[in-house]
Parts: sequence; C-alpha cells; structure tokens
Amino acid sequence: MFKKIIFATSASPACDNAAKVAFDLARRNKARLYVFHVLGVPSRGFSQVVRDLRTGEEEHHDADYRDWVLEEMKQTYSYQLETYGSPDVVMQVVAGVPHTEILRFARQEGADLIVMGANTREEDPGASRVRSVIGNTMQRVARSARCPVLIVNRPCTTCWNLFSNIVFSTDFSKAADSAFNFALKTASQIGAKLYLFHACDLAANPMGVFAGQVEIERRIEKAQALMQERYVSKMGDFENYQVDIWEGTPYVEILKYARARQADLIVMAHHTKEGEVEEAEIGSTVEQVVLRSACPVASVSKPEKAVV
Repeated sequence: MFKKIIFATSASPACDNAAKVAFDLARRNKARLYVFHVLGVPSRGFSQVVRDLRTGEEEHHDADYRDWVLEEMKQTYSYQLETYGSPDVVMQVVAGVPHTEILRFARQEGADLIVMGANTREEDPGASRVRSVIGNTMQRVARSARCPVLIVNRPCTTCWNLFSNIVFSTDFSKAADSAFNFALKTASQIGAKLYLFHACDLAANPMGVFAGQVEIERRIEKAQALMQERYVSKMGDFENYQVDIWEGTPYVEILKYARARQADLIVMAHHTKEGEVEEAEIGSTVEQVVLRSACPVASVSKPEKAVV
C-alpha cells in the first residue's frame, strides 16, 4: 500500500508513539522509511550556525555535527530498528525551517505517507490541547502535504494491518472525497470495517437563530442522501461498512463516535468545506480531533496521492 514513508521527528520522546507506527508500517508494507530530522534554523542567511530546535542553543552546522546527530538518532531509535527494523531505513538530517524541509523532502522523494506526532515537546500529550503549545510544524505539514499525513498523538496499541475499525468523517466537501478514497482503499486492503460518519452542526446561524426540529430532520435526510450519492454508490463490492449521522459540534461528535465504535484510525480531510487549504487555521475540526483523539488520525488535504 505504501512504498515510501517519511517519519518526521524531533528525535525526542514526544515522537516515540509516532515512531512505533512508522517503523511498523514500513516493515509490513516492505516500504522505504525515511527518518527525517531538521536540525534547526540558520541564525541568518546562509550561516553555518543553526539554533537547535530541541535545546534552543546555537550549534555550528558542519559535517561533524550532522554525523553526531545521526548517531544520536540511531541510538534514539535503536529499539525500533531492532524490533521493526527494515533493511531499507534511511536517516536524513537537514538544516532549515521544519515544515518547509519536510514538505520539500516529501515532494522530492514522492512520499506516499508522512507520519508525525502532534507536537514535539517532551511533555504529556494532553498538554498539546492548549493552543499555545500545539505543534506548528504538524499544522503546516498537514495543511500543505500532497500525500496523506498520519498524526499519532498517543500510544497506538494496534498495528496498522490489524486495524479493525476505520472511521471516515466527512463534511461532503471535495477534499473529503479524497479522504474517502484513502479510507476505502485502506479498509479494503487490511480488511477493516469502514464507518462513514457526518456530524450535522447545529450551531446558531450568523443571525443567532438555532435550527428547529423540522430543520434538523431535513438536514439529516439530506446528509443521508449525500452519503449514498457520494460514497456508498462508489464502494463497489465492499460491503463491510456502516453509515451514521449525528447532530452536534463536529469535532466533539467525531471523538464521541470514534470512542463508541472503538476506532483504530480516523480519516478526515484537513480543511473545511468553505476554506482553502492554505487558509486553514488552527481551530479547524481536524486539528481539534487530532489533539484529542485516542487513535491515530490521517489528514488528507490534496487529491494527488490520496489513493495509494
């Protein structure tokens, strides 16, 4: 399913959960795994001095320093290399702005998937729920990547090929069509059940008027029709699926639904129906789900490589 996987890491314990998933995926798919780390941002222009993103200290960026970082990365992921190790693992270290370098490298190598954590701080994942400490790199990579981005915020107890339940959440946007293709392909290949889910947002309109019962029922009927038209009609002989429509705040209902269905993976489009990819900001539904989900979340923002 995947041939080239990029594991973008800060080489800190905050990325350990994502590391397990990345190495396991590479082994099971016999894929090439790039363990990719950005040293830091040059202090000015093309300076050889970089500010280490982990320590905040300035370091001289030369061959010796890169070799030292590579050796440290091998030590950091020695357990994963021994347990999930693939002969096709490439350690890559560069200097620059993290999200820019990750996206550039993914395009250069034609990556099928990017795996990363929700944040890069060495702290309880729950702390990343606070906006001030949400990983900016994750936001920007998920927003602009041409391939799906798998975001792992908490320990994943089930390996990819043993996933039983995949939740695809949709707002019926064009971007969601690409996410559906990825979800269906994944469920078909690993034999998982696919849950098609939509949350009807009952928030007040700009005039401060809340929907009445008749309007709510009308929205639900419309959503059910769209589910059949946009997704079920395109599933061919795949029959292991279930369609559900709930009402409420989208990200809250998605999380509740995922828990109720014991989801192993949530698949979503990165941006909302009206928003453009480049304009999607923190606070969007997918980012709120990422920061609170107990299982990995696959964010699909563009159609180019949504079907792998």
